[in-house]
Amino acid sequence: MKHAIAATLLAGALALGTPALAADYSIMAPAGPGGGWDQTARAMQEALTSAGVASNVQVTNVPGAGGTIGLAQFAQEANGDPSRLIVGGYVMVGAILTNKSPVTLDQVTPIARLTGEYEVIVVPAASDLKTLADLEAKLKADPGSVSWAGGSAGGTDHITAGLFAKTIGVDPRAVNYVAFSGGGEALAAVLGAQTTVGISGYGEFQAQVEAGELRVLGVSAPERVPVIDGPTFKEGGVDLTVMNWRMVAAGPGLSAEQVAAITADIQKMAESESWKATLATKGWINTWLAGDAFTAQLAKEIEATTAVLKDIGLVE
Repeated sequence: MKHAIAATLLAGALALGTPALAADYSIMAPAGPGGGWDQTARAMQEALTSAGVASNVQVTNVPGAGGTIGLAQFAQEANGDPSRLIVGGYVMVGAILTNKSPVTLDQVTPIARLTGEYEVIVVPAASDLKTLADLEAKLKADPGSVSWAGGSAGGTDHITAGLFAKTIGVDPRAVNYVAFSGGGEALAAVLGAQTTVGISGYGEFQAQVEAGELRVLGVSAPERVPVIDGPTFKEGGVDLTVMNWRMVAAGPGLSAEQVAAITADIQKMAESESWKATLATKGWINTWLAGDAFTAQLAKEIEATTAVLKDIGLVE
């Protein structure tokens, strides 16, 4: 009787077009806890499960070298496995180039671009740097006297610091950039006044800004971001806009049907109330792009990033 009831329920679910079982996923954040990739992976975990897209989602952290250590591990271990996902983005593109990584994004399966986030420059509340103009003056007087805490070398934080210097007429090669593998480490360095400023996505500093422990000097957005209490770079006299973006990819060796199924799941996640709430809270921008359009855009991003890194002296 129990078997008959189960079969009836299963048939009913199939007739309604409802999947009998949700998928399981394992998401790699190729960085330490606390950073943007970690936050993205955990937001995905929450959204996938709360929306009923997945029954079980695990997040693992593999930090190091701007995500390239995790990427290499993922490309090998996730081959042919549709349950494995990895978060990446602008930072990883830069790190692959600066680290001359033998494993590139060509060796995984891009699924979708998910979010965009502007960079913020922050200082401890007690810092004598009160405005972006103060930072500009200090950089012009002695570039090496300003130490910047941010993510991996060649990533969005590093690129933005270099472009900031270049925009105000300071040699970007003179930027004293201190790279950290995780947002938590960079945050600790800024709070402990081990560096002059911190630079990253707002989400990595948000709690401390709201608590009054850090102050936002500037935001790399074209106009004010509602959740961020701070002026744009342009308002501060620096004509520069930079947006970090984040993506999700699957492993190599998947069939077209498997890729389509994963993409459908991620799209449902991106349309969920949980995901929308996270974007609103963190000031992330919905930059959804999938399929061939995203693959083509990714190729353009890699080309553009190569040009920027050469321009600021990080790639020959």
